[in-house]
Amino acid sequence: MDAENLHYFEKAPITKAVAHFAIPMMLGTSMNVIYSILNAYFLGTLGNTAMLTALALTLPLFAAIMALGNLIGIGSGTFISRLLGEQKYDDVKHVSSFAFYSSLALGLLVMAIGLPLIDPIVHGLGATTEAFGFTKEYVTVMLIGSPFVILFFTLENIVRSEGAAITTMVGMILSVVVNIILDAVVIYVFHWGVIGVASATVISNLVASAFYGFHMGNKSRLLTISAKWFKASKDILSNVFKIGVPVFIMSTFLGAMSLFLNHFLADYGDQAVAGYGIASRLLQFPEFILMGLCEGVVPLIAFTFTANKLRMKQTIGFTIKSILVLAAGFGIIVYLISDHLIGLFTNDPQLIEMGSYILHVTFLSLFISGMTALFTGIFQATAQGTAAFVMSIIQGVTLIPVLFIASHMNGFHGVVWSLVIADAVAFLVGAAMMFVLRNKLQPELEHLVQ
Repeated sequence: MDAENLHYFEKAPITKAVAHFAIPMMLGTSMNVIYSILNAYFLGTLGNTAMLTALALTLPLFAAIMALGNLIGIGSGTFISRLLGEQKYDDVKHVSSFAFYSSLALGLLVMAIGLPLIDPIVHGLGATTEAFGFTKEYVTVMLIGSPFVILFFTLENIVRSEGAAITTMVGMILSVVVNIILDAVVIYVFHWGVIGVASATVISNLVASAFYGFHMGNKSRLLTISAKWFKASKDILSNVFKIGVPVFIMSTFLGAMSLFLNHFLADYGDQAVAGYGIASRLLQFPEFILMGLCEGVVPLIAFTFTANKLRMKQTIGFTIKSILVLAAGFGIIVYLISDHLIGLFTNDPQLIEMGSYILHVTFLSLFISGMTALFTGIFQATAQGTAAFVMSIIQGVTLIPVLFIASHMNGFHGVVWSLVIADAVAFLVGAAMMFVLRNKLQPELEHLVQ
């Protein structure tokens, strides 16, 4: 770890330390959302609602592939940050090498299992007759490229874990820029449609993975991709999967939630599915800004958990205030221009109306979803495996029965509002577990203050 990163971990004022770790991550995640939005925008210019529907239907698949990257990446990354706080540098090399090769192996396994089952997967995603062919094209490309997509999400977490926030941001922005350029080329020059958009996503992830791999192999003094450091000891497996498995389950549940929502919304036509797809992408921008803030401070929280718990408490307090300010600002903007935002993607009046309504409702839970992300990050950083596991399942467990009840009672409106209800329940459960963790750490914090 270089002296600058160590300074921000140990001595910099809290506001500067949080800014150092969080702002690059916020910029990087927001750029990722921008290219997700642009994927929909480029397809929307072709005037084919079935293509937009296919893009919405494949969100659960992408979430599942991302979940595998986070399984290794977040589990390994938080472990690395704690090891840095304990100055166990050789163990850092073992964990980073383990993460690199495990991610590639997982990706090859996904490809080997998924390609023979391509038709059942597309049916399972809820593809309509009109959107089936487009959905199958996207799924096929994503399965072939899954090793690179999984590797990207893993390495982004690993590089961030050593405090290299700027490098992490550069890699994420590199992925976005490559994706945007390729989107324009494959749609307007080669006319590849959905298959082109999927290919652009895979290639951009490959380029960014190569960038992160180069950093780990040639620039970092602590991280490595060398096979000679690969080690899958019981200690590494335990610490990685204790946090990684809950993250995987949470990401899987998010994909399952999208899948359930798509099935319920399909009863109200392709406009409802496409409207949710557009609104969810627009919602991702502020959500990922908040997620970038919360994920950005995880290495700082993990480091200070083993090195300086009073500094950890101050970091969490400042982050909560930041979430409140950002959520309020984004909420005001969306309520003022929601129709115009949806109108960027389509000129279908019914689609604009449905998308705008979904956007209004889901934005109500922006602050509590930001707080939920912070709770989850704290549990990951402090190795609270049980709490992280509960957070990983609570939203999905809540949403599924709420969907059935709310849709039966209030149709389309009930389906949309079920998202807010699930977010609220997850927030309350997370707040309760944070109260327990705070009481557990309180004696040590009082001792430090004295």
